[in-house]
Formats: sequence, structure tokens, C-alpha cells
Amino acid sequence: MAKGSKSKATEAANKMRGSQRKIGVKVRTKVKFYRPKTLKLARQPKYTLRAVPRENKMDKFRVIKYPLTTESAMKKIEDHNTLVFIVDLKANKRQIKEAVKSMYKINVDKVNTLIRPDAQKKAYVHLTADFDALDVANRIGII
Repeated sequence: MAKGSKSKATEAANKMRGSQRKIGVKVRTKVKFYRPKTLKLARQPKYTLRAVPRENKMDKFRVIKYPLTTESAMKKIEDHNTLVFIVDLKANKRQIKEAVKSMYKINVDKVNTLIRPDAQKKAYVHLTADFDALDVANRIGII
């Protein structure tokens, strides 16, 4: 019995010896040590931080204040197929484009903006070729 168990023991030891391998020293290529990246799980809150979701305060009626009716604005309407608006200071070009599109039912090609010295934002709204700025201006009531 001792002899059989010894052979089993040596057999098990040989199996283990074959499966284990010696791990060498890790070669470091940088002088600075960076901590290893660990698992970062997404948050799973038990309740929401806000009872009611915030509403979008920058709606189309806040974005566009009023159309500009100066001589230079009229020249833009006639020559460059462009409408000129005074808009909210915090409105960006995408918001201006969407507001003009939804309020006046026109397609906008591009929007250029500038902030005037009196701290108001002016938007030059260039219309697509299939819309005439003069007709739109008449419909809005600028002219």
C-alpha cells in the first residue's frame, strides 16, 4: 500500500511540477510607476437626484428676440438671401438654426453670429436657395 501511494504521490507531484512555471522579474520600460487601472463600476443610485427633470429653458421664443430692420440688414435680405436677428446671448448656432426653422417654417443653410459692442448677439441666418429672404421678411412683417 505504501508503494502504490508513493507512486500516486510522485505522479501528482510530477503533474504539479509540469503545470507550474517560474515567473521572471517584470521588465520596466519607464522610470515613473503608474498605478494599475482598477475596475470602475457605473453608479446605480437607489433614487434619482432630481424629483422632476429640468425643462429646457432655451426654447425657440427665448432664442430669437427680434429681427433687425436696419438698412444694412435690408441690404443683406435683398443681396445675400440672409435674415438678421438679435438673439439671446447664450444661444448657440444650432439653437438659432432650429428656432428659425420651427418658427418661420424655412430651411436654413448656415448661421453666422457676432456679439455687438452693446453686448447683444446678432445672428446672420443664410437661407437655402429654395427660400427667398424677401418673401420670408414680408411674411414675418419686417418689410
